[in-house]
Amino acid sequence: MATSTLTFDTFEETVKADGITLVDFWASWCGPCRQFGPIFEATSEENPDVTFAKVDTEAEQRLAGTLNIMSIPTLMIFRDGIQLFNRPGALPKSALDDLLRQVRELDMDEIRKQLEDEPAR
Repeated sequence: MATSTLTFDTFEETVKADGITLVDFWASWCGPCRQFGPIFEATSEENPDVTFAKVDTEAEQRLAGTLNIMSIPTLMIFRDGIQLFNRPGALPKSALDDLLRQVRELDMDEIRKQLEDEPAR
């Protein structure tokens, strides 16, 4: 298995690490989560250079609440500690592959510059 399990205590250090991290928020009772799980797992096997992690929202209610997870599955994508994607809903394999390709192609220096130039909220 190429995915890891995240907890409240391990989430931040994992997503702030260098490289790309995909996080799947799920629950065992969730039909769309069970549909997306094998897609997420297969994609993790095909991309050993990327961190794939899962958060069981039933076991990690505090983490899910802190991150305002309102619908599952929810996919978050981070690169070099910057959150680039946060959307609920199961994705087909082709969409997940395309999303990962887009994240790989981003110029992170440009993303950091854009974040620096944003007015404080």
